[in-house]
Amino acid sequence: MEFNLEEMLNKVLEQLRSMAKTETVIGESFQLGEFTCVPVIKIGMGFGSGGGGAEDDKKGGKGGGAGAGIGMEPIGFLVTKGDEISMISVSRSKGVQSIFEKVPDLVEKIIQLKKDKEKEKKK
Repeated sequence: MEFNLEEMLNKVLEQLRSMAKTETVIGESFQLGEFTCVPVIKIGMGFGSGGGGAEDDKKGGKGGGAGAGIGMEPIGFLVTKGDEISMISVSRSKGVQSIFEKVPDLVEKIIQLKKDKEKEKKK
């Protein structure tokens, strides 16, 4: 059996491509009550290969190998309700990111307070 490094590398890369397609990173949407949710996933990949052989085919052989790895981690969900879109993070980190996560809730509360004040003025 003859070893073909190029053919092996192409097969490994083909597998990586099939795993890292858009449908993997942005998952299929699903309904949760009146919300539409779309999972968002972070993907990391690693790839390595090597080959070698003897200078004289009579005294030695040829060999090679390749390997790849892939890691996937959910990072959050895009959530829509009507014409509003929010990103809900899976990990609750502290700092600036957590502030931005709360912005949609704050805006919604401010709008509701404004509506309540307008109703009171009309009475």
